[in-house]
Amino acid sequence: MKYLNNQKILFVMLFALVLGFQSCKQQPKEDIKDVEKEVIIKAEKPEYFLLRPDVEKAYGYSHAVKIGNEIKISGAVSMDDEGNPTAVGDIEQQMKNCYADLEKILKHFGCTFDDVIKEDIFTTDMASMLEKSAYRAEVYKNGFPTGSWLEVKGLALPEFMVEIELEVYKSE
Repeated sequence: MKYLNNQKILFVMLFALVLGFQSCKQQPKEDIKDVEKEVIIKAEKPEYFLLRPDVEKAYGYSHAVKIGNEIKISGAVSMDDEGNPTAVGDIEQQMKNCYADLEKILKHFGCTFDDVIKEDIFTTDMASMLEKSAYRAEVYKNGFPTGSWLEVKGLALPEFMVEIELEVYKSE
């Protein structure tokens, strides 16, 4: 008798399982195609920004490019509007000059340093950079972005001791 009850229970469970699988049928392909037709991806047009147009055109780069909510900012170095190095031999002042230029670019796009998500610093003198890096706390008041610090053999001109590039996310 027990054997018969177990068979009945097993039969009922299998029947319920088969009904469950049948109710999980996929939608017809026409429905899926209709949904796919409604999805439109709009290509973003890049917006270029030149901080020092003559210098950037001479060297062949744009200081910043914005696509959608993302902004990539080329490495800032300590230079005047003609491209001449400034604060030669003073890494702390060069760093401050870099951040001043970067702030101008951020303001152009309606951003602040709070919108920076990645900062890469290139320096020819890591020991001095580390000594003077406390200044960054004045720039990043609400937390530091991700990034890398790299000591390099040289930058674009031998007088440059530091170069700072940024990636920014601007929420709409």
